[in-house]
Amino acid sequence: MAARAYWQGQIRLALVSIPVEIYSATKSGAAVSFRQIHEPSGKPISYEKVVTGMGPVDVDEIVKGYEVSKGEYVLLEQDEIDAVKLESKKTLELTQFVDASEIDVLYYEKPYFVVPADDLAEEAFIVLREALRRTKKVGLGQLAMRGREYVVSLKPCGRGMVLETLRYADEVHKAQGYFREIPDDKPDAELLDLAEALIDRKTSAFDPQEFHDRYVDALKGLIERKRKAHGKKIIEEKDTGEAKGSNVVDLMAALRKSMGDKATPAKKEPAAEKAAAAKKTPARKPAAKKRA
Repeated sequence: MAARAYWQGQIRLALVSIPVEIYSATKSGAAVSFRQIHEPSGKPISYEKVVTGMGPVDVDEIVKGYEVSKGEYVLLEQDEIDAVKLESKKTLELTQFVDASEIDVLYYEKPYFVVPADDLAEEAFIVLREALRRTKKVGLGQLAMRGREYVVSLKPCGRGMVLETLRYADEVHKAQGYFREIPDDKPDAELLDLAEALIDRKTSAFDPQEFHDRYVDALKGLIERKRKAHGKKIIEEKDTGEAKGSNVVDLMAALRKSMGDKATPAKKEPAAEKAAAAKKTPARKPAAKKRA
């Protein structure tokens, strides 16, 4: 495996220890980064460390400080901070198992691939993986990595397993503060049926390859056009296709239109009305035959 392991150690379940390696499961996207440039010279702008009223300072004179009150700081040396850091323990002990649905999506932070460290670890690794899969449980524990302790979850993923770091409770906002003003009304039954039908029509298997960062693509296109235009300003007005004006929407009509149906179904003409219309229009007599 070409990638370098992020962490090496063992997963322990009671008296069973499984040597494993952990690799980052994600990578940074193809973001477009900009530098600030001094336009007259075309050179990048650098930043200096300055103190208000004193100007630039030497990097060796800079320490870290924690503000305990307005304008008052506790100063800490780097070696003092390093002494507090937790040592990266080489064991992840699974202390609890829960249903995956019990962990709110807000708590998940970053995923890592977990693989057996060697051939001898494979049997125990597979047993734990399949036991989690059959019981539909997620293992929980705490793990110290690179000076910080994380709550982590462990669950099956294909032939391997995925470890995900979780946020602590004080790192997640309470949803009630944001959702309190939303009314707890029951939706109209017909509207709900239409919405469900629309969801069913658009349901398919998830394929991440179908999605890409359109903003990054647009920026790269702009940069290339700007380069070819030798610095000439380029601004393109785009027609979004959205009607301007009132934001009031007929929800029923919008849902029906989304389903491809007409907002108001065609009415059938009653039989009595057809008969009356027939009386008003007399039948044509057949043309008389010409005598020889």
